[in-house]
Amino acid sequence: MTRDEAVPARSPGSPSPARIEADVLVVGAGLAGLVAASQAYAAGRRVAVLDQEPEASAGGQAHWSFGGLFLVNTPEQRRLGVRDSAELALADWFASAGFDREEDASARQWAEAYVDFAAGEKRSWLASLGVGLFPLVQWAERGGYGPDGHGNTVPRFHVAWGTGPAIVAPFLAKLREGQAAGRVSFHFRHRATGLTTTAGRVTGVHGSVLAPSTAARGEQSSREEAGSFEASAAAVIVASGGIGGNHSAVRAQWPGGNAPAEMLSGVPASVDGEFLGAVSRAGGTLVNGDRMWHYPEGIHNHSPVWPRHGIRILPGPSALWLDATGRTLPAPLFPGFDSLGALRHILGTGYAHSWFVLNRSIALKEFALSGSEQNPDLTGKDLRLLATRRRPSPDNPLQRFLDRGIDFLQAATPRELAARMNELAGGGLIDADGLERTIRTRDRQFASGLGKDPQLAAIRAARRFATDKLMRVAPPHPLLDPRHGPLLAVRLSVLTRKSLGGIRTDLQSRVLDASGAPVDGLYAAGEAAGFGGGGIHGYRALEGTFLGGCLFSGRAAGRAAAAAVA
Repeated sequence: MTRDEAVPARSPGSPSPARIEADVLVVGAGLAGLVAASQAYAAGRRVAVLDQEPEASAGGQAHWSFGGLFLVNTPEQRRLGVRDSAELALADWFASAGFDREEDASARQWAEAYVDFAAGEKRSWLASLGVGLFPLVQWAERGGYGPDGHGNTVPRFHVAWGTGPAIVAPFLAKLREGQAAGRVSFHFRHRATGLTTTAGRVTGVHGSVLAPSTAARGEQSSREEAGSFEASAAAVIVASGGIGGNHSAVRAQWPGGNAPAEMLSGVPASVDGEFLGAVSRAGGTLVNGDRMWHYPEGIHNHSPVWPRHGIRILPGPSALWLDATGRTLPAPLFPGFDSLGALRHILGTGYAHSWFVLNRSIALKEFALSGSEQNPDLTGKDLRLLATRRRPSPDNPLQRFLDRGIDFLQAATPRELAARMNELAGGGLIDADGLERTIRTRDRQFASGLGKDPQLAAIRAARRFATDKLMRVAPPHPLLDPRHGPLLAVRLSVLTRKSLGGIRTDLQSRVLDASGAPVDGLYAAGEAAGFGGGGIHGYRALEGTFLGGCLFSGRAAGRAAAAAVA
């Protein structure tokens, strides 16, 4: 028996490591881990789930999510007049992914299989688990580079009724059933640090038992060690997540090395990616580490849970998007069209922040906030509360940011707004005359009744889609119309979120070594595996694909690992 790292000998009289035995061992109690564990348990296996965080954080990032799911050719789409197909979705996927590396072969296979899943079994499988869908499909990542460029040709972003917690719930419930039956065990505060190998096969993990913690969900917990453990199993599934909470790792892997000095975190500090190194030391291959999915529309959470806690604005298309110096981002980098393209452009200016400039009417109609906690109506399945979403109210999550968010500014005139923007950001990057000219030039396009502004054309095109007209895109109007005031400026920061690369796997979620052969006994799922294959999204994602990737790869890993147990 060997370990992938040296382990200090115990001193005389020190306690023996705690021992855990199971058929299938899952490292990570996020969504991918819970799905994998539930599938293995359903196949009749004894399952142990390890996680370094307290039990309060079971479900990981998925619990905090908006619950967006990429689905293709659904009844919800068809009722809204959307004509979609697996062929169209796969074309959009490949155009966005831009696969161009030898190691992308596995990722391409995963992409094809996942689109088939999203166009086929995914919806009915979720329905069988009790997961419903909000009927109004959203249109994320609209692209704008032509028919063979990045983006969704049609709306595919389906929101789970109950958001992220509703997706986590059925898998956690299944595992609680197994726990009551004595076939599933949870081991929270168990921090895996290495893999154990016997005769060339991965047969377990080892690590530290951390001191008990009362940290609430998402809060940073201590790393004080209270002991050690050794766990053995016939199959090990790694579902330990990505690196978004580890800014040092994000900077080290940033493409081109020009990561911003200051970033917000869209994920808890526990999303540190540290177990990925253990997989590499055991022979697994890590690929596409420079491919990441971070957002340019981050704002400081007025009530942070984890360090540098940021929230993403999910914008409609009407706000002016200005860089730090007040210049409008070029077409098609309108709000909601190309997240990664906008991020690259903004950082190319030499500054890490940008601005949305709009008015109150647009904000109330078009701004949504990411996260289950920012959408109590959808999360709580509360129809009465949903009906009040666009009404001004001190209890409205958006209104709380308007009142308390440090990034939100209000003013009666462009000149006053420019002064407040400069005060918040420091320096005098925003020229008051230039800002007023930009706003008035835009308003003249609306006044013409037609216009040559491509953003205006995009707004009008968006309003042809029923969901956008009803709840996502404000009727075109001049920003300076006093009936829609006051003017608003929102400072936007880079928000870390997802790793698009990770552990390379085959379609059975088996971890592959440098030669492309499976590492015996080792599987990976979720963000740790780049959501499948070490990078199913390539360079760009179509949105709604992260939770779905956890579901799809976790299901594959759990079933394959269970089948491999003699």
